[in-house]
Amino acid sequence: MFKTKILFIGPNESGKTVLANFLSDTVEHVEGEYRPTRGVRILEFESQPCDVELWDCSGDFKFESCWPAMITDSSGVVIIFNPDVPSHLKEIETWYSMFISSQGLQDKQCLLIAHHKPGSTVEDGRLPLASHLGRLALIHSNLEEKSEDVRQAFSAYLGNIVNAMSESREREEMSIIT
Repeated sequence: MFKTKILFIGPNESGKTVLANFLSDTVEHVEGEYRPTRGVRILEFESQPCDVELWDCSGDFKFESCWPAMITDSSGVVIIFNPDVPSHLKEIETWYSMFISSQGLQDKQCLLIAHHKPGSTVEDGRLPLASHLGRLALIHSNLEEKSEDVRQAFSAYLGNIVNAMSESREREEMSIIT
């Protein structure tokens, strides 16, 4: 079985920890008062088709010096943002350049999650994303109304990660043989 390291990154107060807790079955309830993550939290859990090490990274730029260590050996990156906050659409471009384009990850190793908090006024659908972000898979998460859709979409994303890891391993083995 593959072991994957997935980074959850994005702006402050976008819902990274809520989604991490939900997807890892860490908590029963998804509500609660906001408490910013300090540095990073690492959650480990089993999911089809792999063992997951989910790194819930702080959105605070004061931890930027730690980011190279967080990125090391990552299998995938999930950028989470709140579509109700207009500045998040611009800010996720910075997250993309720092964590994805600088690492040369394939598009299928990346995922955008527009996390709709309770009372969200933004409709699911197309968002005004920069063209390079438009190539990434985008899901809308609403844990109040469509929580199982979020879980299924994340599971499909993990399947993409495992496929990318498998293809990479095969290329590596072929380069040794030839």
